[in-house]
Amino acid sequence: MVVTRSAVDDDAAEGAKHADQGRGEEQRGKRGDKKDKKQRGQNTARQFGSSKDALQLCSSVAIYNEFEAKECRFGDKCKFEHNLRKYLSEGKRPDLETFKICPIYEARGKCNAGWKCRLVSTHSEEKEHPDGRKELVLKEDPERIAKLQTLKNADDEELGNEVGNVNVVSAQAKIDLNRRKTKTPKSDAYLEYLNKCWEQDHGKEGGPQPSNTKAKDARDDHRASYISPPLLPSEKRRLYYGPETPVLAPLTTQGNLPFRRLCVSLGAQVTWSEMAMSLPLIQGNKSEWALAKAHESEATPPAFSAKNTVVDNYDNGRDMKFGVQIAGNKPWNVLKATEVLTALCPHLRAIDLNCGCPIDLVYRQGAGSALLDARGKLEKMLRGMVAVSNEVPITVKIRMGVKDNEPTADRLVERVVLGSQDARASGEGPCGVAAITLHGRSRQQRYTRSADWGYISETAALISRLHKQQAELADTANDVDPRHLPNGGKVYFVGNGDCYSHADYHSHMDTHKVDSVMVARGALIKPWVFEEIQANQYLDKSSSERLRYVEDFVRFGLETWGSDEMGVGTTRRFLLEWLSFACRYTPVGLLEHLPPNIQDRAPAFRGRDDLETLMASDNYRDWIKISDMFLGKAPESFKFEPKHKSNAYEAEG
Repeated sequence: MVVTRSAVDDDAAEGAKHADQGRGEEQRGKRGDKKDKKQRGQNTARQFGSSKDALQLCSSVAIYNEFEAKECRFGDKCKFEHNLRKYLSEGKRPDLETFKICPIYEARGKCNAGWKCRLVSTHSEEKEHPDGRKELVLKEDPERIAKLQTLKNADDEELGNEVGNVNVVSAQAKIDLNRRKTKTPKSDAYLEYLNKCWEQDHGKEGGPQPSNTKAKDARDDHRASYISPPLLPSEKRRLYYGPETPVLAPLTTQGNLPFRRLCVSLGAQVTWSEMAMSLPLIQGNKSEWALAKAHESEATPPAFSAKNTVVDNYDNGRDMKFGVQIAGNKPWNVLKATEVLTALCPHLRAIDLNCGCPIDLVYRQGAGSALLDARGKLEKMLRGMVAVSNEVPITVKIRMGVKDNEPTADRLVERVVLGSQDARASGEGPCGVAAITLHGRSRQQRYTRSADWGYISETAALISRLHKQQAELADTANDVDPRHLPNGGKVYFVGNGDCYSHADYHSHMDTHKVDSVMVARGALIKPWVFEEIQANQYLDKSSSERLRYVEDFVRFGLETWGSDEMGVGTTRRFLLEWLSFACRYTPVGLLEHLPPNIQDRAPAFRGRDDLETLMASDNYRDWIKISDMFLGKAPESFKFEPKHKSNAYEAEG
């Protein structure tokens, strides 16, 4: 087998999801006319084809036994198939042979895909009645169904199909958001307060600014205007970060629920959703709300060692692993998104504001890394989020700055930890943010070159000095009101960038004095990096062990997206997205020196067995072969376009 190595575009890892938003079809097609020119760069308008059966089975038949099908409300005008046996013999592809039993049936006692399931043979049979008639029936497991019925949402068909997942928002709630029926009283009150502050500061006719005493009175009046005053930072649920809590980064596209579930099973202690845009959230967008969904394993408490904690009153039993990251360009949409998230999603460790996304479209809208140069607006956003998030802590993720060689994160961190000078003078105090994550790259740098851990170390030292400064002000005229301090006065600091092994992790913890380390691409290339961190040693995984992780991902994917043709297609697509990173892994046993560097690209090599060679290939066709092992041969309509155009692929029947 010949294995080729092509250039890898890691900017695409974050950009693909949002890059084609706002561009018309005409614009998208302009560059595709010249077929004689080799495509390069990032695929910004990728197409994946469709995954559907040759014959579409009517919903009046799909989930019922053969003789119990419902009457179709469309009658003779229905365009879908009603003959079950014809559908099974001619309308759908052969069943998968990967699993002995359908993962959904195994977990829930029945499969909501019914006859459309690609493993329907594992939960169906043909029964012969006393009169000689033979009926195709779907099996059900009464014991598993009984457990399902005891769950809180079992009476809701949509939520009942999400057994094992948390933060599942009902269709009606999303409809209410879309129709602007959902009230956001806390956000409305805070935004009104911001408007009054602006009018007082500027004056409708350019009047003088109010004194600090008046500003404090205005803040107290604002807090009193709530029917139930918002929780102060000190009253929120407390967080903990330590050596035993490695963090899985929010990963666009790849940070989906099945992948996070895989990482949790391998030792990840904190997980984040993919970045969700605030405006689509408050508009009830289904795909955006799907990002807030998590597996029940992510709702369990993270690892905790009492001897390491510096947070008073931290209750590990109330903590959990999963948090949601949002992005927005205006205080109003960020505040409203925070309020509805905390109202509709009960299993949130924290809500993180993304101030580091380098994607051009997000940046041009004033969100993501654009907020690094809008410190005043960012402070308003964070204070507002703290005011409306109930007991859920607020965190923020930033980059070093917008431009290379012009880092600004130190000034931003000081403002976030202490508050602006005006806020301190008026007694408003710190922003109330519970944790800050710093990615050691600038926006201009994107994902090129190594992360600057020297700068991260300097920022960690700065935060330590700021904590001491606050402590020294205790019992003085400038003492900060302890009610405005999260985590008993401790703002956690997490470093992010190029962590690829336990050696990197512990080096950053010991040398750079961060509270924890966030792992991004390192987890995509080898998810067992969390196992290495726990074991504090390199783990030379065999090809068969790595293939089992692929099998686990497929199982989790089918449980998440469904076991019908569409669910199988979605699982295949996201599996291939992950394999486009996993193929970069070079086994520890083949390396000349340690620790490995995530920026290194090994030349083509032959593995210790054929499977290892196959899994090391960056040829998209080999990724397809791996997916075929678990999901069967890809249908003719299936397309896969890697994020790098030089690897573009379209299935050949």
